[in-house]
Amino acid sequence: MAKVLVPLADGCEELEAVTIIDLLRRAGVEVVTAGLKPGIVQASRGVQLVPDASLDVALQDDYDMVVLPGGMPGAAHLKEDARILALLKKMAAAGKYTAAICAAPMVLAEAGVLDGKQATSYPGFLDALPGVTVSAAAVVQDGKVLTSRGPGTAMDFALALVEVLTGTEKRRQVEAALVRP
Repeated sequence: MAKVLVPLADGCEELEAVTIIDLLRRAGVEVVTAGLKPGIVQASRGVQLVPDASLDVALQDDYDMVVLPGGMPGAAHLKEDARILALLKKMAAAGKYTAAICAAPMVLAEAGVLDGKQATSYPGFLDALPGVTVSAAAVVQDGKVLTSRGPGTAMDFALALVEVLTGTEKRRQVEAALVRP
């Protein structure tokens, strides 16, 4: 079974975080949510999220993928956290998946993960970055890096993550149970 880390920072976009966590768990993926600091995470619209562990504890395990929810100032907090940047570099160097949505692809860029890659983000967050080819697609996969635009693309993004980790058939099963049009 694949194991995924979803770091949660104060000011994260709750729709993105919960959609990613929910759909991955529906697919049977082990998801660990980790707060940058101990305790409850206050999301961007006031929803309170209770992480499974602190980031320091979560970093004691290995993961197949790290997924960063966006939202502001949540993505900025992720970008300012040396532990997150080190983890992203380590994951990329090991040939493992990194993923981010909305404003959070800027964190991948800060860690050097997007160098020479095609990516997407919330409009304006990747503009003028050398070495990154910016796309307006809802979801972009370039090798082991997946990015997405924002809250409106969260379900498509989460389903793409499901497919990468568990295969096309499992994605179809999860999507069918959601009764999407």
